[in-house]
Amino acid sequence: MFVKPKLKELSFLVYGLGISGRSVVSFFLKNKIKNFKVWDDKKKNLLKKYRSRNLKKTLCEVDYIVLAPGITLLKNNNLKKFQKKIITDIDLFYLSDFKAKTIVVTGTNGKSTTCKLLEHLLKKNKFKCSIGGNIGKPILNLKNSKKDFIIIEASSFQLSHSKFICPDYSFFLNLTNDHLDWHGNMKNYLNSKLKIFNLQSKNHFAIVNKRLKKNFDKKNFLSKLIIPQRKKYEKIKFKINNDYLNSDINDENMSFIYTFSKLLKIKEKFFINTMKSFKGLSHRFEIFFKKKNIVFINDSKATTFKASQLALSSIKNIYWILGGLPKKRDELNFTQYKKNITKCYLIGKNINFFKRQLKGKLVFSITKNLKNSIIQILKDIKTQKDSKKFILLSPAAASFDQFLNFEERGEEFKKLCKIYARKYI
Repeated sequence: MFVKPKLKELSFLVYGLGISGRSVVSFFLKNKIKNFKVWDDKKKNLLKKYRSRNLKKTLCEVDYIVLAPGITLLKNNNLKKFQKKIITDIDLFYLSDFKAKTIVVTGTNGKSTTCKLLEHLLKKNKFKCSIGGNIGKPILNLKNSKKDFIIIEASSFQLSHSKFICPDYSFFLNLTNDHLDWHGNMKNYLNSKLKIFNLQSKNHFAIVNKRLKKNFDKKNFLSKLIIPQRKKYEKIKFKINNDYLNSDINDENMSFIYTFSKLLKIKEKFFINTMKSFKGLSHRFEIFFKKKNIVFINDSKATTFKASQLALSSIKNIYWILGGLPKKRDELNFTQYKKNITKCYLIGKNINFFKRQLKGKLVFSITKNLKNSIIQILKDIKTQKDSKKFILLSPAAASFDQFLNFEERGEEFKKLCKIYARKYI
């Protein structure tokens, strides 16, 4: 049986002073945990009072290093030999005297949407809950009581170094190639995700995608394994009159939510009524604008081809904008969706990567940026017959070559679509 170490008897180095790092410092101060120091390779003037004066000595002396999620050991020689000491802010939460039941959600795609669906389900059915981790507030900033649920979105960055995470309910949604430049290889990436089950007991629940069942079984985890009831959900989904959720793109996420609702003994009619009022997240297959027979969809969060596949499988007559910084080892395998795509428009600084994969398979134009893409699409659409058309930004790549993040890319797309739709439609 796992025994919690006492926080006040331990020493810590907070490594990385972004939002999560500063929340750790606030947590220590609030809980009168005095034996800690801080370090940030870039923010040298921040929290000087607690700053380590000798990093190498501090790394050797402390019991634990609380590492910021974005820092990889592959690029940090100082930390490599201290891997056994590294923990995260989520670990500190589980080592603290928390009272709420916890739900941890991980996977390559759909984490944020699934967390928001859980929040919506719980609140609409009169459960108290809060949400944090990789979405919303840092986990240590959340309040909780015995009556609460805490929903934690856990990225592979956070889980890679977690040692004390022990949820009441664990969700493992899916797994595809992503963040391999951070983890080094697919095995490390998978193992980081599986950490959500390590400390679970027979009283805990593991809801796992059926394609990942064999990975769960190999580890002989103790929690109760549940496979999402996708077929049962699909029998009732037509009753949910919600454009966002009735698309195929969300069937996987919703099968997890439906299965969880059964564990909480929420009646099916309440589940259906609850989901009718759910509003989707921005930048995730976001239908934000319609004009005449044209539907505009912002799927900027799709930073891998697997993420874009979900959108491509859900609609037809697609004018697809894609491009940016492709993820390591990602490939465009769109054979089964080819009939849904009318034309592609390539943006970003890695045009040649996408051009090589599309050449001879799909019609495409090199438009370089969002503005040119939208103008070209609207001109192309004028020559087509009067059927329903979808203008889709689903880049299958990261945004950092042209934007600060996927949110900025998505907002720019939405703004430009509305400007040029008035001119060309």
